[in-house]
Amino acid sequence: MSAIQRLAATALLLSVAAQAQMAAPKAPTAPRVEAAWARPTVAGQSAGGGFLKITGGSANDRLIAASAGVAQAVELHTMAMDGNVMRMRPIDAIDVPAGGTVELQPGGRHVMFMGLSQPLRAGTRFPLTLRFEKAGELQVEVDVAVQAPTRVGR
Repeated sequence: MSAIQRLAATALLLSVAAQAQMAAPKAPTAPRVEAAWARPTVAGQSAGGGFLKITGGSANDRLIAASAGVAQAVELHTMAMDGNVMRMRPIDAIDVPAGGTVELQPGGRHVMFMGLSQPLRAGTRFPLTLRFEKAGELQVEVDVAVQAPTRVGR
């Protein structure tokens, strides 16, 4: 085989390999969660709210459930004004668009820690497991603070 034939054969093989790699389906990226925090609670308070920012992965997804060892149950909630009354109610899921951002924040959508096993004390942290319809489970650390943390990148 001449040098030109070897060079042509190598170029052909590299071209086929590159096309196969481009054609291979890429695994979807999972949502990313940042700035997870919860407000402190006082002794005897049985529930508390948690907040966070979710950036969607490469596919549309939905946050469908959550759990934490500090509470008997964790529910997804929303708050809305009904006349002059703020009403809180559980919701089934929170849509997370691909590449989009969803913020769970005071006065809006949030996670509700029900049946707290102990007060949430400022300056502490606890794990929260979020369950997404497509991405599955994702664990994050929640900072207990009076206001949202300024750092990101969890």
